[in-house]
Amino acid sequence: MSKTVNGFSKLTKLEKIDWLVLNFFKNDVKVKQILMQYWNSNPVLQDLHDDFIENTISNFYLPFGIAPNFVINDKDYTIPMVIEESSVVAAASLVAKFWSTRGGFKAEVISTKKVGQVHFMFEGTNIELEKYFSQKKAALLNATAAITQNMQKRGGGILDIELRDKTSELANYYQLYVTFETMDSMGANFINSCLEAIANEFENSAIQIVMSILSNYVPECLVHAEVSCKVEELYAENSELFAQKFVQAVQIANAEPHRAVTHNKGIMNGIDAVVIATGNDFRAIEAGAHAYAAKSGRYKSLTNASIENGIFKFWIEIPLALGTVGGLTKLHPLSKLSLKLLDNPSAKELMKIVAVAGLAQNFAAIRALTTTGIQKGHMKMHLTNIIKQLGASDEEKQYLIDYFEHKTITHNAVVEAYNKLVGDN
Repeated sequence: MSKTVNGFSKLTKLEKIDWLVLNFFKNDVKVKQILMQYWNSNPVLQDLHDDFIENTISNFYLPFGIAPNFVINDKDYTIPMVIEESSVVAAASLVAKFWSTRGGFKAEVISTKKVGQVHFMFEGTNIELEKYFSQKKAALLNATAAITQNMQKRGGGILDIELRDKTSELANYYQLYVTFETMDSMGANFINSCLEAIANEFENSAIQIVMSILSNYVPECLVHAEVSCKVEELYAENSELFAQKFVQAVQIANAEPHRAVTHNKGIMNGIDAVVIATGNDFRAIEAGAHAYAAKSGRYKSLTNASIENGIFKFWIEIPLALGTVGGLTKLHPLSKLSLKLLDNPSAKELMKIVAVAGLAQNFAAIRALTTTGIQKGHMKMHLTNIIKQLGASDEEKQYLIDYFEHKTITHNAVVEAYNKLVGDN
């Protein structure tokens, strides 16, 4: 029996669900109930969520948490985080508290330049193309005037258009490399609209436009964040030893790509959680960050650490193309609330906050790895999830939490303890 369908997008939400349940779940009424129980009881709010994407049938909830006690450039923050992984928010909160008594985090935006490209093919000579580009450049900028006028009023717009010869990588391939300043907007729609207008103006019988699109690799939309303190202030015991191990752990991530990927994944735990909470595009941030980690031709750590003259320093430098206006930032009620929680930051301020969240997460992970090990804290946070999966009562839950207070937590150990508890009862 075929499970393809025509005109699916024109069906109502309930009709979509009925088709899905009939064809993939043997008409199980429980499936329909699960999907509908996640609908928002407020129909206006549900309609808003339905319009975010296509073919919406329900909402998929992620936990919305907060990490207090962050001090960034001498300003106090409580940072919103949306993530499904246990221990991330707890780790961020602990690290925030730790550094709040050691001068806090320092952060600065290095640059905010964003990139778009018009990719095209040309079989003539370089001299011909360069001459044509020189003649057309003013017209290319003028072709975007209607699109850029509002952005220019806010201090942004097109910074420059360059002709780039890429024929060494691909025969007949050239591009117009366009740089932008989009102020507090992430600017994807703005950039793409400008690029398409430029491409239409530039194309002629000898130039074949292939595509016009922004790039999520933005190595000049860069932010730096750091922490530092005296080595003896870093740990209660064996500070010099553990500080050195911390630096070595970062050096290993710079030397070994297998470690670097997991190292950077931990950084993105913190970064993505804030990016999602504020209604930004975490896939774009991920892609740009990992490309930046490989800018040397070898995939490396996004963070660095050093010990000089008795001072421990830990820092991150990462590209973050973020916005605080446009998209979901002010449309999604929780994203709007997140930005208000952060005192309605500018895009530059949000870049600093997000970079700090990533640095904090990485600090927590490396400190755990080089001291007690990563699993002790992680499994402690994961314990409640295991207990819930077992269907334990409130009394049984509390017993298991107390039981594992000073014991090694594994999934099997929790299951065995629960089965013994239930059996004894």
